[in-house]
Amino acid sequence: MFVIDPVMRSFEKITVRPYQSEDWSRLCEIHDAARLDELRLSVGVEAFLTLEETYRTEGLFDGAVSVAEVDGVVRGFVAFGDGELTWLYVEPAFYRRGIGRALVRHAVAAFGSEIELELLAGNVPAQSLYESEGFAIAHRVDGKLTGNEGFAASGLVM
Repeated sequence: MFVIDPVMRSFEKITVRPYQSEDWSRLCEIHDAARLDELRLSVGVEAFLTLEETYRTEGLFDGAVSVAEVDGVVRGFVAFGDGELTWLYVEPAFYRRGIGRALVRHAVAAFGSEIELELLAGNVPAQSLYESEGFAIAHRVDGKLTGNEGFAASGLVM
């Protein structure tokens, strides 16, 4: 897939492939940077935990994990299984370049239209991406932040 970068006016080839163990450090870097952006839009950065702290309890590897590469460098990742898209993070410097969209489409292709996801309320960029790919809000849930239950959170199920 080729994507036009509206800022740089250049083409980048995005390759989505299965996760490999040597990708781990990049996943940690990407998650930890992008998670802060996600929390700034929702429950606050005080709720931040690193990927290293949360991947086991939040089941990162319970299903399939795939990464998106641009010019041979991992720039984003997605995890999905049992009809649910569970993780999607893109390196902040590469937002809005088609990487998240490529990862969403990859997960949807694996499950067809029978896939759902949950995102934090307030994460408007992610919500806009999902809606542009045909997802719609099914309902809102209020409770504790998964993985960091000391924080109240609201989520949107799509």
